[in-house]
Amino acid sequence: MTKLREVVSLIFFLSLILSLCSAKKEEAYSTTRLVQMECLSVPPLDFAGAAKTAVDAIRKAGALVSKLDKKLGRSRVGNAILDCVDLLDSASEELSWIISTSQNPSGNDNSTGNVASDLRTWISAALSNQDTCLDGFEGTNGIIKKVVAGGLSQVDKTVRNLLTMVHSPSKSKPNKAQKTTTAHSSFSKFPSWVSPGDQKLLQKDGIPTVADAVVAADGTGNFTTISKAVLAAPDYGTKRYVIHVRRGVYAENVEIKKKKWNIMIVGDGIDATVITSNRSFIDGWTTFRSATFAVSGRGFIARDITFQNTAGPEKHQAVAIRSDSDLGVFYRCAMRGYQDTLYAHTMRQFFRECIITGTVDFIFGDATAVFQDCQIKAKQGLPNQKNSITAQGRKDPNQPTGFTIQFSNITADTDLLPNLNTTATYLGRPWKLYSRTVFMQNYISDVLKPEGWLEWNGDFALNTLYYGEYMNNGPGANLDRRVKWPGYHVLNNSDEAINFTVAQFIQGNLWLPATGISYIAGLAS
Repeated sequence: MTKLREVVSLIFFLSLILSLCSAKKEEAYSTTRLVQMECLSVPPLDFAGAAKTAVDAIRKAGALVSKLDKKLGRSRVGNAILDCVDLLDSASEELSWIISTSQNPSGNDNSTGNVASDLRTWISAALSNQDTCLDGFEGTNGIIKKVVAGGLSQVDKTVRNLLTMVHSPSKSKPNKAQKTTTAHSSFSKFPSWVSPGDQKLLQKDGIPTVADAVVAADGTGNFTTISKAVLAAPDYGTKRYVIHVRRGVYAENVEIKKKKWNIMIVGDGIDATVITSNRSFIDGWTTFRSATFAVSGRGFIARDITFQNTAGPEKHQAVAIRSDSDLGVFYRCAMRGYQDTLYAHTMRQFFRECIITGTVDFIFGDATAVFQDCQIKAKQGLPNQKNSITAQGRKDPNQPTGFTIQFSNITADTDLLPNLNTTATYLGRPWKLYSRTVFMQNYISDVLKPEGWLEWNGDFALNTLYYGEYMNNGPGANLDRRVKWPGYHVLNNSDEAINFTVAQFIQGNLWLPATGISYIAGLAS
């Protein structure tokens, strides 16, 4: 028996040596698997098992919702049911990604390569999706909502449990070049998953010489509508698919579904290429389904285009753009609307040099999003209505989500300028219990009320939210009369503020690596 043990030990030792001397690909797999082990608080098999339990719970809830769908038809409740079917399907797929990653951590499959960040993002999206399902029943009699909520109760518990099993990504340190770049350098902050060719497309002043599809309202392109061009794109594409949308106004509701990966839409410029519609909550649409332009496919990029919803302030929730695209980029785009203009719903997103206008909660959702060098303009809404720029939707303290707004201008749009004394504007209000938003190094005009932030409903979330300000300037940036909530933070030094920079908050060393052009991953000097 002793000799047998020695033989077994020798075989194991030789196998270990062979594995250490194997091909680079296998070494990378071994290293990544070690990282995977370190980022989990439980063994990978236990984690995958817990995820499978969550998927089963979501599928059971989805089956319940699908039965309700057949009985309700097209109504406000019926639209909410349709949302739930799609949202629960998305949640199931997101959790399937984490199962796959836990079993094969070396696969990249449009991920960042940081296993902890990927897992936390996808689990958080699954949690948000089932919450959005319930939000869709706002304004209904509540009976159906109670039935659906009962079916989702187990889903909520199992997905929250998954979040506790993944450690936060380790902090990265900005390199010297990142510390010394200026705040208003040329556009260079491309995620690592944007190929050099895509970077050239984004940086180029003109339209790419070669597009996979051309949309032109006058019939001179391959398609006359954007929706048809999107449908023609390959499913789960691993290569960039470029759609050039020529100058014009396109009155349509566009949806890029989750199977349409790596689509890039390039317009002829802000307000030259315009996608427009007017769906709204008042007209029977859910907030989720009201979007003029909605994208769920991974790796989406938009450039030089306007997305707008013209429903107006009297129609309340009316989304111009909704994004669930993981690793999505919006560059030199305009999002124009009133209430709920930009729905940064889930996943990791980056906005650069965009114009965003609206009234109530006009940047909202539960994505992990960074906005840099944007023009954020509050508009005139309904009489006696208060403007709130953000309404971030983090519902669990373990979620990595939140909004960082940096190097941007916070001002009034032209219609609001004559009414600054009668229309109050605030940086944000807490839509969910753990709402998290930080404004850093922005210019804030006198559009802002001295209190800075607005309650949602009484003292709801004032202890649990995280709102922060760091080194903003302008007449609206004075902190003397800011709110005194427990969850509000004046970030007095860089050690605090750096946690919300591109490098730390959204793992910027992966999203925004060196591209040969200077960029800021940390704080401006």
